[in-house]
Amino acid sequence: MARAFLDALRERVLVCDGAMGTVLYARGVFLNRCFDELNLTHAGLVSEVHEDYVRAGADVIETNTFGANRIKLGTFGLSADVHAINLAGATLARRIAGDRVFVAGAIGPLGVRIEPWGRTGIGEAEEIFAEQAAALAEGGVDLFVLETFRDVNELVAAITGVRRVSRLPIVAQMTTEDDGNSLDGTPPETFAPALERAGADVIGVNCSVGPAAMLETIERMAGLTACPLSAQPNAGRPRDVDGRNLYLGSPEYLASYARRFLATGVRLVGGCCGTTPEHIRQIAQTVRATVPGPAPARQVSTANPTVELPGVPRGEKSAFGRQLAAGMFVYVGEAAAPRGLDLTPATAHARALAAAGATAVSVPDYPRNGARVSALALALHIQRETGLDAILHVACRDRNLMGLQSDLLGAHAMGIRNVLLTTGDPAPQSAYADTTSGFDVDAIGLLNMVTRLNHGIDIGGQSIGVATRFHVGAAVNPFAPNLDAEWRRLEFKVEAGAEYLLTPPVFDLAAFDAVRPRLEATGLPVVTAVVAVESARQVEFHASEVTGVRLPEGLLEHLRSAPDEGGAGFAWALATAQALRDRGHGLRVSALHGASEAAHRLLSRLTARNAV
Repeated sequence: MARAFLDALRERVLVCDGAMGTVLYARGVFLNRCFDELNLTHAGLVSEVHEDYVRAGADVIETNTFGANRIKLGTFGLSADVHAINLAGATLARRIAGDRVFVAGAIGPLGVRIEPWGRTGIGEAEEIFAEQAAALAEGGVDLFVLETFRDVNELVAAITGVRRVSRLPIVAQMTTEDDGNSLDGTPPETFAPALERAGADVIGVNCSVGPAAMLETIERMAGLTACPLSAQPNAGRPRDVDGRNLYLGSPEYLASYARRFLATGVRLVGGCCGTTPEHIRQIAQTVRATVPGPAPARQVSTANPTVELPGVPRGEKSAFGRQLAAGMFVYVGEAAAPRGLDLTPATAHARALAAAGATAVSVPDYPRNGARVSALALALHIQRETGLDAILHVACRDRNLMGLQSDLLGAHAMGIRNVLLTTGDPAPQSAYADTTSGFDVDAIGLLNMVTRLNHGIDIGGQSIGVATRFHVGAAVNPFAPNLDAEWRRLEFKVEAGAEYLLTPPVFDLAAFDAVRPRLEATGLPVVTAVVAVESARQVEFHASEVTGVRLPEGLLEHLRSAPDEGGAGFAWALATAQALRDRGHGLRVSALHGASEAAHRLLSRLTARNAV
């Protein structure tokens, strides 16, 4: 049966089944269940769905294992059951299929970002896919369907992982938007040849869109590859009907598009989300009555290849970058977004920082409570009103990779050049009780993305015409509880393109001296942070509630026992800042809860002393 699949595909158009999840949900399985686990706990129900698709006319049925990889199963506490769930899924489908139809081992994406966007390495991803594929092969599948991938790098890793354990045919399917590009922006002209080179036997698209948009994508793919094509659309776009997402594309509608798919040379056609056995019945009847179009002739691409542009030297990106490139010591202030619309206090604060000798103003992207303007809006306002360079903090929190790319391109178009790229802290519980945080990528993935933009290439591998000129910084916590992990992440950040480093507030000079050699080994300028201390309570807050702060022994007792707590705090902050001037390439001076006067006073004392 395994060798026969590709032979059959050359002889006639094959019909794949439709959605497993849609039918299981309709039969009473709640969405919060692990559908893959049903292979073990409700084998009869899964078998019934397979049998219904076979009766409907499917030539290929997919195992109920789309999410049965170690990572996705781990969210249900089932990571130890990878082999059992996949083996059972393949065995169930094989039992129903017999020798009547082909069984495809269904493998979906991991549910996490892999490098260069995420923490999961390509080699690790390949191992996870290989683990799943091995169990499916043991269960007797005839081929593999790798489907609903948004990242071509991950799909290539999946193909490589499967090939480690099996030579069975592979159907590799990307999921695309209405414009035909993948959800990460990779066009068919890029991903189709890439999947063929990786070793896919059949290349296609599935999910995300209905048949109309998918047909246009297939038409673009026709001739780009010598591999047969596949198409498995959703039953249209989901619609909200009385609080439920329903797919309203009728079986007749999908069947009409099946005929059009065949005319473009598609050899494997089926359905995805929202499709049922009745959709497949109508598609199968149409396929049997339609003479398929000829395989499209291989085209010679006339598209210009994406060319990586040379990066711009740090000294040409911004005034802040120019000073660091020249070996000058830099002073950086900090301005946070106020509540409401009045930016006058923030503007006055930035002007005072400039008068005190600041080169730039750092604008954090805090997960603060209440209605506040964005960090980007404040950074642009400060640059335009004061002439100071803004250092825009860009956090990954609550933005997906495509959204972050759009935000950064917009920031660059409006004049932002200095960025500090961070993963970001989760939003705190607040008056908005249902507030949550989402992370599509982390700081390392964001650094990789901005480095690509600085070479004129977007995340989808397409040229953006002109390279951006971002001066790229990264945060480092030399006092992290797991310092080995922090150093590993620092190595990845440097490799990803960081040009300068920023530390959390430094209170303990001895602790900082212990880690200085490791920071200096990166070869990057290090800007340390210092707080304009006014009270023991501020120091206690930083030690207890600010990530990456370590206090020297006796500091709190010293401030609490001082006759003038504010004076003692300022004297300590000034001495610490002066000592840090000999230990880095710059200082960021901040204050707590808008105590701007203390920051102005500390910065003025530092710059005046430096001038002498």
